[in-house]
Amino acid sequence: MERYAGAFEEAVDGTRQQERHYQLLSALQSLVKELPSSFQQRLSYTTLSDLALALLDGTVFEIVQGLLEIQHLTEKSLYNQRLRLQNEHRVLRQALRQKHQEAQQACRPHNLPMLQAAQQQELEAVEHRIHDEQRAMDQKIVLELDRKVADQQSTLEKAGVTGFYVTTNPQELTLQMNLLELIRKLQQRGCQAGKAAL
Repeated sequence: MERYAGAFEEAVDGTRQQERHYQLLSALQSLVKELPSSFQQRLSYTTLSDLALALLDGTVFEIVQGLLEIQHLTEKSLYNQRLRLQNEHRVLRQALRQKHQEAQQACRPHNLPMLQAAQQQELEAVEHRIHDEQRAMDQKIVLELDRKVADQQSTLEKAGVTGFYVTTNPQELTLQMNLLELIRKLQQRGCQAGKAAL
């Protein structure tokens, strides 16, 4: 008798899973209609069905939320680093201006043109250094964000989310961003595991 009860529970669980899969697939299909037609064509029934299967137990929703939080923290940290550099540069410029003004006030009039030429060279050298440091910081930020994207792609690929793999192809990245947006919209609608309302 217990064997039959176990088989019955498995059948009920299987039916629930099928219903849940159908609900997620139906919700995905309606959300896809909001995307540009070029991306609608790339999201086949099979792709959406596979995505719905990956979303069934709710783990992917949690992974996406975690990745989003990590991304926000990373972006905030990088923004603060860039802001600190800009503030350092502002202070450096102010100190240089102050130094130049004091030197000009203490300078004899016949030496002023030579002093101004030397100060102009110093100013240009400092501006060149500032420009190089800002460019290096911006490159560091882009590389860090690229690494973060690759980490996210790898994590979602390992989680079995269809359409995710490490790539730098702009069209594939846009498709992945659209898939993430679909997952987030489902999450906002309350489609995580155990929630029936769509």
